[in-house]
Amino acid sequence: MQLILCHATMRIVMLGPPGSGKGTHAVIIARDLGIPVIASGEIFREIMRGDDPLAKKIRKYVLRGDLVPDEIAIKIVMDRLELQDCERGFVLDGFPRNLRQAEALTEWLSRRGLNLDLVIYLKVDREELIRRLSLRRTCERCGAVYHLIFNPPKKDEICDFCGGHLYQREDDKEEVVKKRIEVFERESSPLIDYYAKKGILREIDGTGTIEDVQERIKAVISCLRRNDPRV
Repeated sequence: MQLILCHATMRIVMLGPPGSGKGTHAVIIARDLGIPVIASGEIFREIMRGDDPLAKKIRKYVLRGDLVPDEIAIKIVMDRLELQDCERGFVLDGFPRNLRQAEALTEWLSRRGLNLDLVIYLKVDREELIRRLSLRRTCERCGAVYHLIFNPPKKDEICDFCGGHLYQREDDKEEVVKKRIEVFERESSPLIDYYAKKGILREIDGTGTIEDVQERIKAVISCLRRNDPRV
């Protein structure tokens, strides 16, 4: 779909289980709309590179496949949303993860006279999610992400961009992946209901190529911006 979305003011939440592709699609949508991606996972990983008490606390939860506690996640994300680049909108990836976080976000927006425009829920079955995540590899130097089937490096275990070593993140190992999916499924049901009742949730099939899924997402955004009641 040829669709120009640039210079839009939109506030979007991307929902989906680990491995659904929401991070990839969040980046593409944000680029097309000219707004930033606020990826809680990336923020947490950046903090974990430090050695302060907060870094150690977050590392403990992430490596076990558990969610970062609400009070920590809410504070970190809300602080990020206060920055100037979010004034025209944002795409949230990885937040909110549960009802408490969703309510905190609604309250934060409401105090500023703002609302979410759209919540995109990417649906992918469990077997596909495990296959995607357990074969994912990350460059230890530049952070580039590869997939051994869908996006393999040109040279085994070596990053195409910087020559860094590729490794499997602890939270991409199969036993941790399964737990992450279980946590998402347990936490997400009330969250999905919450946004469905607000009338801003749109479920999108997350299977197929990146281009296939983007076609579906952009069709929804295009209709929304035209105030098309069918979307």
